[in-house]
Amino acid sequence: MYIEKINGPQDVKKLSIDELNALASEMRDALLHRASVHGGHFGPNFGIVEATIALHYVFDSPQDKFVFDVSHQSYPHKILTGRKEAYIAQEHYDDVTGYASPIESKHDMFTVGHTSTSVSLACGLARGRDVTNGKGNVIALIGDGSISGGEALEGFNVAGEMDSNLIIIANDNQMSIAENHGGLYKNLKLLRDTDGKAECNLFKSMGLDYVYVKDGNNIEELIKAFKSVKDIDHPVVVHINTLKGKGYKPAETDKESWHWCMPFDIETGKTTVNFPDEEDYSSITTDYLRNKMKSDKSVVAITAGTPALYGFTPDERKAFGRQFLDVGIAEQTAVAMASAIAKNGGKPVFNVYSSFIQRTYDQLSQDLCIDSNPATILVQTASVNGMTDVTHLGIFDIPMISNIPNLVYIAPTTKEDYLAVLDWSIEQTDYPVAIRVPVAELVSTGKPCTKDFAELNKYEVAQHGGKIAVIALGSFYGIGEQAAKLIEEKTGTAPTLINPYYITGVDTELLESLKKDHDVVVTLEDGVLDGGFGEKIARFYGPSDVKVINFGLKKEFLDRYNPADVLKENRLTPEQIAEDAVALI
Repeated sequence: MYIEKINGPQDVKKLSIDELNALASEMRDALLHRASVHGGHFGPNFGIVEATIALHYVFDSPQDKFVFDVSHQSYPHKILTGRKEAYIAQEHYDDVTGYASPIESKHDMFTVGHTSTSVSLACGLARGRDVTNGKGNVIALIGDGSISGGEALEGFNVAGEMDSNLIIIANDNQMSIAENHGGLYKNLKLLRDTDGKAECNLFKSMGLDYVYVKDGNNIEELIKAFKSVKDIDHPVVVHINTLKGKGYKPAETDKESWHWCMPFDIETGKTTVNFPDEEDYSSITTDYLRNKMKSDKSVVAITAGTPALYGFTPDERKAFGRQFLDVGIAEQTAVAMASAIAKNGGKPVFNVYSSFIQRTYDQLSQDLCIDSNPATILVQTASVNGMTDVTHLGIFDIPMISNIPNLVYIAPTTKEDYLAVLDWSIEQTDYPVAIRVPVAELVSTGKPCTKDFAELNKYEVAQHGGKIAVIALGSFYGIGEQAAKLIEEKTGTAPTLINPYYITGVDTELLESLKKDHDVVVTLEDGVLDGGFGEKIARFYGPSDVKVINFGLKKEFLDRYNPADVLKENRLTPEQIAEDAVALI
């Protein structure tokens, strides 16, 4: 096997075209078997195998610098740069991350997991090379819907004025995670349909030279194209037409589902992971919005390139017509449009991962909250128990968005809470509302929620007690309940247990009343402590004799961690919380 002999890019250069094609087949086989056991990004990697081989055949990494966009298409690159064991030996599958990582290899320039960044990063590398009289080519790879992202277009704009070596590989597989959206992709289709000869050319109009490769999965054609631009003295786009999921029929046929996969059976394509057939917060969101949108034509579901968050089938998304809006990978536009839809009488709901909402902080503040337009934002996977890759952490949203004026950020704890606050948020007309969708196991009381969410910053006392008060926010409310029981066992006195709901405000009346018969107030939050919810409570009690202890996460970048270990390290188990709280009495 050729793949076993590849210890670095220098070994790729020794192979003939036939041998390179054989290597491509072996690489796909390795990717297929690894994904079937391990899961991970699938379609993007299968589509760019030949291009990655050709790049390493022509260029000289790391002297020539590759910058991956999102980097979920970096697995073939990792195979060719000394990390093949992580793809051919099951015991080494976890040796590498799912994204580019300079910690792993000198062949990776940046840790990248968010989209539309590669062109800007490459422009910076090129400028850094030029001002230090450096050598080598700079190559940006971008595709999978990333080209239409705001930063990508900013990068192309800058690239068009550069007067030195910069090579941009536009990997055009006609897909984002799901289908592409936006007028820009009409031009890419025109270029594909005319073999790159159309007079209307997005890249040329921005001042970039242009090369088209009709078969972006043909190694010989790719090598020819890459050789023609190597050491070029001006910016150029090499537009390659590839097939996402190439080499595995199910992934070629259903590109959206196979963008990323759980472990699966290779013969059938069906997942081998057994998911319990029971409702969760995702399914109740889907069911609620499906019914709400059918009964109220003013409700608009918005996504920024991640339509699977809604759980609607492609046919359903199409059937909703103007009520379903996919702006592509453009969270800034999603928030701005949500604000404007609300301003003009619509009822927008923007569904977004916690990790991605940081990409639109300015629009949250400037375009939405200054005008206090009543848009609803569903913040997903916002938890230490959410995604665990360093590029996709969901633990920074509380300090980031809960301190924007006019925004109401709410953390429900049960199914009934969640549905009630979601319905209230969509119907109210006074505030922009963000909902921290619970990540913990679904909890249902079976009783309708009667809380009036319009009475802002009104906390709920679930249990009246004395000496110690436990204020447990959102997904950590269950931990708070367990800690409260242990505190009672240790002290003989039941603590007061409070569900605050509101992340953005303080119930001053309730907190003031606790001063009478409580010595210690404990806060729990599923996110970083710095700038978070607990500090608001601590600030309130600062001038008093009440002691406050905040439980949450240390401010740090975690990567591929075990949530249970992180909770223990941050003294966030019920036993540790009870121990620390009792010690302050």
